[in-house]
Amino acid sequence: KVTNPAGRVRHVAAAFPSACGKTNLAMLQPTLPGWKVETIGDDICWMRLDADGRLRAINPEAGFFGVAPGTSLSTNANAIHTLTGNCLFTNVALTDDGDVWWEGLTPEPPAHLIDWKGNDWTPTSDTLSSHPNSRFTAPAVQCPTIAPNWQDPAGVVIDAILFGGRRATNVPLVTEAFDWQHGVFMGATIASEQTAAAEGTIGELRRDPFAMLPFCGYNMAHYWNHWLEMGKSSSPDKLPRIFQVNWFRKKDGKFLWPGFGDNSRVIAWVFGRLEQEAVAEQSPLGNIPFVDGIDVTGLELRESAMADLFDVDVSAWLAEAALTEDYFRKFGSEMPVEMYDELNNLKQRLAAI
Repeated sequence: KVTNPAGRVRHVAAAFPSACGKTNLAMLQPTLPGWKVETIGDDICWMRLDADGRLRAINPEAGFFGVAPGTSLSTNANAIHTLTGNCLFTNVALTDDGDVWWEGLTPEPPAHLIDWKGNDWTPTSDTLSSHPNSRFTAPAVQCPTIAPNWQDPAGVVIDAILFGGRRATNVPLVTEAFDWQHGVFMGATIASEQTAAAEGTIGELRRDPFAMLPFCGYNMAHYWNHWLEMGKSSSPDKLPRIFQVNWFRKKDGKFLWPGFGDNSRVIAWVFGRLEQEAVAEQSPLGNIPFVDGIDVTGLELRESAMADLFDVDVSAWLAEAALTEDYFRKFGSEMPVEMYDELNNLKQRLAAI
């Protein structure tokens, strides 16, 4: 639940693969003055079209189930403040005074721990104290930013859907889909880079369409078709706008964007698009902000960082389009033709540059 300085409220849903920032986004602490974020949920939403053709969502869970490593007061203070009690932790380390610890929780690790396998651990150990996918789970009502209406059975109207993975190259900071079908294509092609990619090349991509691959119990091509059909069940003015985001783009091995609370600056641009206040320019990938379209007041960014965050490398994108086509062909005759249409449209837009 996002409230702008004028008091206008919008609701945003996001689909990111594991460890790509869902919980951080749900508990965002905006760095932009006057903006407010409240939490409906951090992991799952059930969505349906209501009688008016608006997409509504509820959080079916009673709590949060977050990745522990990397969660700290500096990265997600609201998550830490939620862990005041009544919590379960899996595969984390134990301190000598009976508390829990994981990599990144504090700037300096404790002098001694019992690691997640039950072994003695010190900062000089060759292994991690906690499993990389160790978790915390806590009651949602303990979250400082929990929205008052988080359990409303009517749900909330979803105004925007964000898709995103962990991409060091290619994918811009934020891109708006041209329409619903193009947005489904964005969701279908979500991927994270398995390994660090060299400049100008594409790393090995781990596909996770709609961030649903581990959870989809039927043919993913049928799932995409379900989203396409859902778009036909309503009108464009009632459906959520779809965006792709990427907090993880790098140059020379270093992140270009600070992320965390500063992601509110991207959310503000998304909000502005919903309010028809923010302008965009068309790129082969979708609608993107102008270089000065994101409020970066107070940020210390690398020189040309904003231009680099939205740079479209045509040759790299044509190579990625070829990989996408190979991926689509794995689904054979089940594949919705609309996804091939969107892929061909992307190739044509890239070739036209």
